[in-house]
Amino acid sequence: MGKIISLLLLCMSLLYAHDSSFKKIFKELDIDGTLIIRSLNSDELYLYNKKRAGTRFSPASTFKIPHTLIALNEKLIKSENDLIQWDGVKREYALWNKDQTLQSAIEVSCVWCYKKFTYQISKDRYKKYLLEFNYGNKTIGEDKSSFWLNNDLKISAYEQIDFLKKLYNYQLPISEKHIDILKKIITIDKTKNYELKAKSGWDGRTGWYVGYVKTAKDVYFFAMNGVIKKEQLHLRKKIVLQALKSQNIIQ
Repeated sequence: MGKIISLLLLCMSLLYAHDSSFKKIFKELDIDGTLIIRSLNSDELYLYNKKRAGTRFSPASTFKIPHTLIALNEKLIKSENDLIQWDGVKREYALWNKDQTLQSAIEVSCVWCYKKFTYQISKDRYKKYLLEFNYGNKTIGEDKSSFWLNNDLKISAYEQIDFLKKLYNYQLPISEKHIDILKKIITIDKTKNYELKAKSGWDGRTGWYVGYVKTAKDVYFFAMNGVIKKEQLHLRKKIVLQALKSQNIIQ
């Protein structure tokens, strides 16, 4: 019994040992949010705001990670360089108003590009992928062109971490070739010390930054979300990087 209690206390210390440092980051930036960082190869798990971490929110453009895999698997696009032809409709963001590739569509988070894929994928096919990926609440709703934006589909930070681990370990029902394309196009930073792969998201209120960082020591998966205003969008990545640095995961 004593050993069991000691083990439970150890697990609790792993969960909460770094709460104060993360709390300071969120407080200084005035963001109500949560952050999970989890190691692939060890018991390291850093968590801030446990309650929010278990709460589901719309994935917004972080869904472009699984959505890319779906589009590739459905053969709607073959590589990161294939052309996605612009429909000529001018939208809010100037960078969207031109032909795209899968690479550029991820970089500028082009919503119309991914809505275009929905015209060729049935609800049943989407449902099949969400079930196979065990992605969030696995709900599509009535409008398949916007289900990842309109609060039909929801996912928690914990669930984002689980999905990212399966992605990294090639444990999804998608070919390695297609997973490698996805991993390539979500590369954000590549230095001599680490490689950062991530995707941001924002639905007008909830902002996300999810992905993983690969170092010489280990791989660390992260999922951050918070109440984010438009002028605060740059803080999503900043919070994650500050947290990674606070634990000496990256320099």
